[in-house]
Amino acid sequence: MPSKLTKTTYETSLRQLQRELVYLQEWVKSQGLKVAVIFEGRDASGKGGAIKRITEPLNPRVCRIVALGVPTEREKSQWYFQRYVPHLPAAGEMVLFDRSWYNRAGVERVMGFCTDEEYEEFLRSVPLFEEMLIRSGIVLIKYWFSVSDEVQEKRFKERLKKPEKRWKFSPMDLQSRSKWLAYSKAKDIMFERTSTAKSPWYVVNGDDKKMARLSCIQHLLSKVDYQPFDLSAVDLPDIPDQGSYERPPFEEQNFIPPFEPKD
Repeated sequence: MPSKLTKTTYETSLRQLQRELVYLQEWVKSQGLKVAVIFEGRDASGKGGAIKRITEPLNPRVCRIVALGVPTEREKSQWYFQRYVPHLPAAGEMVLFDRSWYNRAGVERVMGFCTDEEYEEFLRSVPLFEEMLIRSGIVLIKYWFSVSDEVQEKRFKERLKKPEKRWKFSPMDLQSRSKWLAYSKAKDIMFERTSTAKSPWYVVNGDDKKMARLSCIQHLLSKVDYQPFDLSAVDLPDIPDQGSYERPPFEEQNFIPPFEPKD
């Protein structure tokens, strides 16, 4: 196992990688690339933190997150992949799927939200679907965030103590606690049936969140042959003379009160 990162090493490395992500973003935009990145994994495996660090320095008009909720009755009647297709990237875009069509191979299978026939059809169809995406020019990258049951249990207990993290608990998370083995078996089958030479699964060890974030970003950068750009000189124009213009008095505007720390 790699040694634990110091805070300085982590923060320095993250800044360097985020700078490279900006280079990647500009390359995707200038070259009209279409990049789709899938993030799947166990609850509390750290994929949300990795997504956040990827998007932090980027333009949301170029790099966006897709996190779909429960399908509507109409969507349930559609071709399974149909609700995801509108969210695929166009030229010059990068889309990060926080959960994806692989819901069918995981939570839907384990919790009984799909039939055996629908599940088998998904496993047959998804390699063909992804091959079509790749042939259309989409760069498709799939990450699975893995976490040990000991670390997951520790993170769940931490969430219970922190109000700002309680929202991360869903009724499905609580139900899934008793189905660890079933999820493990479902993941194994998913890997066996959907990890192909053209569209492989890449596993991220999520037990160390900081290492997982850096490793994932570094790997993501390696999957697109981008080129750094030179920062061109920018001449800031002078602010024109304001003439007789005067700003309205502060007391006539609804300024919010300054922050006051609580004891």
